Amino acid sequence: MTPGIDARLGRISTSGRFLTVPMDHGITMGPVAGLVDLESTVAAVTRGGADAVLTQKGLAERVHPNRNEAGYVVHANASTTVGPDGNDKRQTATAREAVRAGGDAVSFHVNVGSDSEPGQIEGLSSLTREAHDLGLPVLAMAYARGPRVEEDGPQHLAHAVRFAEELGADVVKTGYSGDAESFERVCAATAKPVVIAGGSRGTDRQTVEMVRGAMDAGAAGVSMGRSIFQHEEPELITRAVSAVVHGDAGADAALSEAGLAE
Repeated sequence: MTPGIDARLGRISTSGRFLTVPMDHGITMGPVAGLVDLESTVAAVTRGGADAVLTQKGLAERVHPNRNEAGYVVHANASTTVGPDGNDKRQTATAREAVRAGGDAVSFHVNVGSDSEPGQIEGLSSLTREAHDLGLPVLAMAYARGPRVEEDGPQHLAHAVRFAEELGADVVKTGYSGDAESFERVCAATAKPVVIAGGSRGTDRQTVEMVRGAMDAGAAGVSMGRSIFQHEEPELITRAVSAVVHGDAGADAALSEAGLAE
C-alpha cells in the first residue's frame, strides 16, 4: 500500500476495525425510510460511533456538513429494483469523481456468479487501478449471487472475497454465512479485512449477535445499512454495534450500553 491509501483507510476505520453505514439504497429502492431526511440520519449514526458513511456521489453535499468528522466513502455503481436485472450493477462514478466529492475511499459492488459478472470484473479492475493511482482505497462489495451459487454458502462467499482481493480491493464486504464457525472459512480466504453486510433489518439482538459472530470469526467489522439507518433510534443501534466492533463487547453488554436492553 501507499502512504495515501494507508492514511485514507485510517479515516474510515478505527485501529483497523470498520463500522461503515452505507446509505446508497435510494438509487436502488427509492427514498426509503431513514433516507428521506438523510442529513439527520448521517448526523445520528456518526454521533453513535460510525467510522464512515457511504453514498452515491450526488449526495456528497448533504453528507459533509453532518458527518461529525467521520470518513466518507463514495459508491461507484448501481442498479434499481425496478430495472431489468438487479444484479447488473453499472458504473456511476470514477475514482476522480470520488475524490472531487470529498471521498476518503471508493466502493464497487460485484456479484460473483451472476450473468453480469464479466462486466463487473472489468469494472472493479479498472476502478482499483485508477483509485490506487490517486492513493484512494477501494472497498469491494463482493457477493455470491447467481444461478450457480448458494448466496450465503461459505464456499461461495469465500470465492467472492478472494475474487475481490485478486482484483485489487483493499477492504472486502460480503454477506454473513450465518454462524462464526462457517464464516471463519470466509475470512481465511483473503488477507484483506473482511466486513459483513447487514442485509434486511432484524431485531436489535439479532443484529448485535450477528456482528458478534462475525467478529469472533475474524471479521474486521461491518458495513451495515438498513439495520442501522431504518432503526427507530439509529444513533443507539450504532452505539450497540460499535460496542461489539470497537469495544469487543458481547451482545448483552452492547445492548445495555446503548440503552437497548430487552
